Amino acid sequence: MHISILAATLPFIGQVNLSGYLLVVFIVCILAVIGFEFVNGFHDTANAVATVIYTRALKPVYAIPWSGLWNFLGVFLGGVTVAMGILKLVPLDALMTLPVSVGACLVLSVLLASIIWNLGTWYLGIPCSSSHTMIGAMIGAGLAFTWYYHGPGVNWGKAEEIGLSLVLSPIIGFGAAALLMLFLKHATKSHALFHIPTGEDDRPPILIRLLLITTCTLVSFFHGSNDGQKGVGLFMLILIAFLPARFAVNHHISNDKVLAAFNQASLVITKNTSANNAPNSEFINLADIIARAKASLAEKNETDVAKTYRYRKQVEAAVKAIRTVLKDNAIKLPANDWASLTSASDELEHVTDFAPVWVIAIISISLGLGTMIGWKRIVVTIGEKIGNEHLSYAQGATSEIVAASTIGLSTAFGLPVSTTHVLSSGIAGAMVASGGKGNLNNKTIKNIAMAWVLTLPVAIILASLLFMFFHLFI
Repeated sequence: MHISILAATLPFIGQVNLSGYLLVVFIVCILAVIGFEFVNGFHDTANAVATVIYTRALKPVYAIPWSGLWNFLGVFLGGVTVAMGILKLVPLDALMTLPVSVGACLVLSVLLASIIWNLGTWYLGIPCSSSHTMIGAMIGAGLAFTWYYHGPGVNWGKAEEIGLSLVLSPIIGFGAAALLMLFLKHATKSHALFHIPTGEDDRPPILIRLLLITTCTLVSFFHGSNDGQKGVGLFMLILIAFLPARFAVNHHISNDKVLAAFNQASLVITKNTSANNAPNSEFINLADIIARAKASLAEKNETDVAKTYRYRKQVEAAVKAIRTVLKDNAIKLPANDWASLTSASDELEHVTDFAPVWVIAIISISLGLGTMIGWKRIVVTIGEKIGNEHLSYAQGATSEIVAASTIGLSTAFGLPVSTTHVLSSGIAGAMVASGGKGNLNNKTIKNIAMAWVLTLPVAIILASLLFMFFHLFI
């Protein structure tokens, strides 16, 4: 059967050569990931503005655009470490060796499962983690992939690392906010800080207002730097699945620059082998891997999938081997050689772990705009329904200080974490510290807990079923 290939020139991406239906699916996936990040904006980012709105520090008309701006900056300046961690959940290497239609199935099932569950929980006004949803969807699609194609469908080591981060974050949020609230109660005599606003015109004093605006700003920025990167990761998954030769490696890094990094590592190997600073087997293995990587570098191009795939694998192997040497306590390298190997591995990692600036910009804008629309349902839950009393200034500030710190540290370690989980747990902790567990609204807590418990299995099942459904059309 003859399949017609259509060539379309798309903004930023350039010419795309795909069969008719795959080109349509590709465009649908791009729109879907933009939609996912837009939904993430009004679903998750509502957490950041709930405290400033309900403590009357800022009116919604100012708080929402302000938060949207800082979410935008967070994505744009936050790097791609979390995004690359997300990508490593799915079998990227296997996808590159299979027809593009298989990648299309996986991408569509992940995106649609995530969007469906996010929209459902948003409609019910239940704070639910977009991170949790997306990771569950990726695991579900990976499991379905394994069912059809065998081999490793899910990177369980990465899934365990991410899962631990998601489980621990609400516990840390609750405990740290409760402790900080108790500390404030005993360390400060300021009655104004613990005031509960009683009317629209009951606004906090200027210093407290600045504190609340600052914490809102930090949560918004770090939310962008962490949650926004998940959208970047999904966007890169689409590009690699549909256009692997173009986007599986960063072709904008010149061959000369990559070769210089390989030669830098080779020089350290030669120098230290002759000096007997390590078992010869370690350096011989690394030298062999670098030689193969240099050969694949000479062959790679933007149109040949097989050669690009081989180049990507060789670079990944070289980075892994260099870092194995760096971590080996039996190898005693001089400080300057250790620094040279570290620099070479970091430079080579940029070949495979990257995202074009235009991808980051699109996700930034989507998240920022999403923040400004549809925020109210989640804000009402966060601000009014977690506790049995209206949010005080101290409760708002402590929960956001804890949320910003936790999310910022997670981003630094390259771990995705749930803004929803951390902040809502932080507010619950602050409420308990203020008035005991009786200060919590049991109905809301049960609804949030139920959403937390159901999100992962529902997302896994939904994405698995969607993959199987789409696979019928291959």
